Amino acid sequence: MSRQLTEEEKKAFENVEYLLSSLIADRSVPRNIKRVAQRGIDELHREDETPGVLASNVMYMVDDLAADPNIPFHARTTVYRIISILEKVKD
Repeated sequence: MSRQLTEEEKKAFENVEYLLSSLIADRSVPRNIKRVAQRGIDELHREDETPGVLASNVMYMVDDLAADPNIPFHARTTVYRIISILEKVKD
């Protein structure tokens, strides 16, 4: 079912993983948001789905974070950057 990632998809997933990791490392980000960020990283490493499905799964996860009233403003900006990167990944 899965296929090899293109260079562009690989770069997008690396950027998203970096951004999610920065959310996890940020001490001002609440634990519930860090948990979702970790689940997003885990999702990106699954090999049983196509890149488009992985991207949309992670987008769905982090989209909920943007609406969380406890998320710091800078973290919300990071969430929007993640969504923007993932929107470009298609099957």
